Amino acid sequence: MTRLYPLVVGAAAAAMLLAGCSAPGQNNNSSSGGSSDKGPIKIAVVDAQSGQNADLGGWELKGVKLAFNAANKAGGIDGRKIQLKVYDDQADPTTGTNLARKVKSDGNIMMMGTAESAVALAMAPIMAQQEIPMMTSGQSPALGQLHNKFVFLNSPPSTAFDQTLAKYLIEKNYKTFAMISNNGAYGQGEHNAFLAALKTAGVTPVTDQIVTPDQKDFSSALTTIGQKKPDVLFIGAEEVESGLIAKQARQLGIKAVFAGGAPMGTSTYMQTAGTSIVEGSVVSTPYISNDETAATKKFAEAYKAAYGEDAEFHGAKAYDGAEIVIQALKDTKVGTGSKLADAIRSIKYTGLVGQFDFDADGVGVHVTKIATIKNGKLVAEKV
Repeated sequence: MTRLYPLVVGAAAAAMLLAGCSAPGQNNNSSSGGSSDKGPIKIAVVDAQSGQNADLGGWELKGVKLAFNAANKAGGIDGRKIQLKVYDDQADPTTGTNLARKVKSDGNIMMMGTAESAVALAMAPIMAQQEIPMMTSGQSPALGQLHNKFVFLNSPPSTAFDQTLAKYLIEKNYKTFAMISNNGAYGQGEHNAFLAALKTAGVTPVTDQIVTPDQKDFSSALTTIGQKKPDVLFIGAEEVESGLIAKQARQLGIKAVFAGGAPMGTSTYMQTAGTSIVEGSVVSTPYISNDETAATKKFAEAYKAAYGEDAEFHGAKAYDGAEIVIQALKDTKVGTGSKLADAIRSIKYTGLVGQFDFDADGVGVHVTKIATIKNGKLVAEKV
């Protein structure tokens, strides 16, 4: 059993890693191998690099690169450098399934991603068939329910986020709750987890509205919600959609406190809705601030130096996942397949987003915290 602690470096490491970003199914790198005992160790990053969820893909890529750049600067693994290949899944499950085969044929032995639960769920059976482990940022509980030994989550599932959130809100004496969630994999996971948490506490939402992931006009659902005058409006959707829902809710005169998971703690949510609109939003997340610990401060400094922007949760959890993979590769002397997957599962890691201890279903972190948005920043609340 390996016990691992995060280590970050400055911007000078950035030039040590070649990471090509390609169109779906395309590969800009000509070198072969990856699982051989010579040449680069080939690792795929599969995420949305275009479209509405491109922010997620961008954050994840930056976190992964930061960790692998540091490993390469330190000499690589057994003298071999890590070589990333970036694939754009466009947040589309069909594109993801096509890329799953490409990941294998391009010689990658590990996959980082994807951040979109629906795409991760579509890719997981193929990756298992190919015996390529995947470290996903998806949070749908359905990922753990696959019981797939090659699937690992770099953050808690929705159940952890929403149990913590519901408990906090009820203890704060909010009485009436309305829900609006999308019917995608992430939204369904959020919806089911929060609804179950409410029911456990003996609370029934005054209304439970379902929308689609690509919807832009929420006036019908929000009009129904507004008629109920809830104390809290739970939003179960990705970053942009959550922002649009919050913005339109205020435009329709809904005064409820907004509450939700990690997407609501991002700059994308805040910028989409507007700073004044998101003020007071209650967020469940395992990563509140870059100033929380000495490790998060070092990570944030290195991230800022490398990319010229502030670090946030998605980059942090991607970095954690990459650090775990690096240690597993060291432990196995660049093992592949089941050997690599077993090594990942055995690692205990004190990470930026929490204490990793993978269970049989690949869930590593099980705890979140509560924060409130104040003046455009997440501020920790006592739970």
